[in-house]
Amino acid sequence: MTTFLGFLVLLAGVTAIIISRLEKQASKLPALLKGIKGLHGNILIVVGVILMLINSLFFFADRGFNYLLVSPTGNMSAVMEQGIKWRGFAKIDKWQKYIDVKVVSNETESDIDELEGVMQPVPVRFIDQVTAKGHVSLRFQLPEDSPSFIKLAVKYRTMSNLVNNTIIPTVREQLINTGYMFAAQNYISGEAQSFRQTFEEQLKEGTYAVNKIEVKDTIYDAIDMTTARRSIKEIQTSYIVEKIMYNGLPKRIPHELSENNIIVSQVIVDKIDLEATFKQRLEAQRDESAKRQLEQQMIETAKAEQQRIVAQGERDKAEERVNQEKEQVKALIAIETKLKQEETNKKLAAIALETERLIAMKVKVTADAEAYEIAKKVTAGITPEVKLAMELDRDVKVAAEIAKIKFPETMIMGGDSKGGTPLESLIGAAMAKQLTAKGN
Repeated sequence: MTTFLGFLVLLAGVTAIIISRLEKQASKLPALLKGIKGLHGNILIVVGVILMLINSLFFFADRGFNYLLVSPTGNMSAVMEQGIKWRGFAKIDKWQKYIDVKVVSNETESDIDELEGVMQPVPVRFIDQVTAKGHVSLRFQLPEDSPSFIKLAVKYRTMSNLVNNTIIPTVREQLINTGYMFAAQNYISGEAQSFRQTFEEQLKEGTYAVNKIEVKDTIYDAIDMTTARRSIKEIQTSYIVEKIMYNGLPKRIPHELSENNIIVSQVIVDKIDLEATFKQRLEAQRDESAKRQLEQQMIETAKAEQQRIVAQGERDKAEERVNQEKEQVKALIAIETKLKQEETNKKLAAIALETERLIAMKVKVTADAEAYEIAKKVTAGITPEVKLAMELDRDVKVAAEIAKIKFPETMIMGGDSKGGTPLESLIGAAMAKQLTAKGN
């Protein structure tokens, strides 16, 4: 537009010069054209030339783009900021600063028109031979320094060449290499984040140099009791991938992205679609795991029930033991009480017996005194009639005194070897003494 406008202004300037020359030769020109001078034409010619050349001298740099400028002398420079920039008749190559690459399939959502690179699902094979389809979304940024950008622009010439022949193949290669470093079982068991991180690190800094170590695990059958031998049931082979270290850092193998300082600004692993057979195996493992968990819960419930029953039994045993101990204590207390009562009764009976013995002795002493008195009187000359009356009176009094004696209701008495009791002995002694006194 500016060039066309400049061309019109240049044409107007040439026309003005022509008119200024005709004015000297003809006086019949219109009054409007008589005022045009040659200076006006020269000014218009200069302005027109400037307008025609302005696009070759300056250009406007849009945001989100880098520009490679090749001057007529062959010098190259880069413009990496937006705004009006000096061009100086240089040829301009426009490069998009950010490059979006994404795996597009029926399982992912994307706007293809906004993508610079479109990929098919990447076939990934894990170290345990499980295959999968990888879906990723990535964003790259061109180098931020001018020398790296100029080198990249000269090397690849076009954005399409860079994306389709370098970025997409490198992404596919690094995703496949990352799959070789992980097992599918580990990926689904919590290493998905490590997978994404390793994939990003390999894109940014280069491929890891690794060693693949094969590990064989021998599984034996149960021991045959007859032969005391056991046979090999199965040999399981697994692999371990170890990074090769150099001076304490992982050894790297550079690729096109790292060598050309292309910045990896975003890495997203949308999905790793594992093969159908592995999914079926996972479902079977999930069902088996669910069964084991259910059985484990049932075992735990049975153990808890058993512990509850044992605890209840121990509680009942303790309660019964306490009740029996209470009954035993009651019986012991009753026996001890009875023993104490018997001991008290024995002491009371002994006291009562001693009391009665003293009373009996008193009666005996009184009777002996009276008998002695009577005997003396008889000796002094008392007549037989009087003596008989006195003895009769004596016997009556003795009987009366004996009748007054109160024996204890409960008495513990022991006999001698001849079978007599102390009371019987006392009575017998008294009667013998009375007979003796009569005989005298």
